[in-house]
Amino acid sequence: MNVRSLKLIREVIINSGKWTSIEVSQDSIYLQFRDVELGTPRSDESFSLVVRFAEDSFFTVFYKNIWDIDFLSRYNYKYNLLSEEFVFNVKNLEFIDFEYLNKFFYDFKKQKSVSVSDEFDIHNIRNDFFMLFETDEIAVVVGGNQMDFFSPFERLDDASLRELSNQWMLYFLKYHLKRNIIKDPMCENHPLMFKKD
Repeated sequence: MNVRSLKLIREVIINSGKWTSIEVSQDSIYLQFRDVELGTPRSDESFSLVVRFAEDSFFTVFYKNIWDIDFLSRYNYKYNLLSEEFVFNVKNLEFIDFEYLNKFFYDFKKQKSVSVSDEFDIHNIRNDFFMLFETDEIAVVVGGNQMDFFSPFERLDDASLRELSNQWMLYFLKYHLKRNIIKDPMCENHPLMFKKD
């Protein structure tokens, strides 16, 4: 993915996105985000985006309260397996940003890292890709030498991501024509929402 696409992914997640699951299977880490601004919604499903990291993958969770990372207690260190669901509202998200990473060291005094590589050091990331995001409770850094994005129906590339983003924007604009009939919290709380004086 190019830089413009990564910026677009950031935007579609932080406006209303929620981190809803993590799955670790050997050297692959899957993060699912819901309520992302991609595609045209159907009444029986929410928008979702899965980010996959592989090849020397890792994740580090920064926290203040041990109960906020309870989902990590079920990580199987022997087989490198974890599958957990939860809901964290995403406040911010960046890709490959060491300055933002330094903020985590300052804001959160505790951290827990998981990696298939014995040489992994969060202070000296050598992976090709990593993503950082912050919730109200915790901050997460996850990365690897391979990074992929998936919608519920396809693997995303630059063109398909742009198409899904355009579909959502058309949905958002049409929403304003029907606001008195339906209510969509993603559209109501969107920064582009027109404010009445």
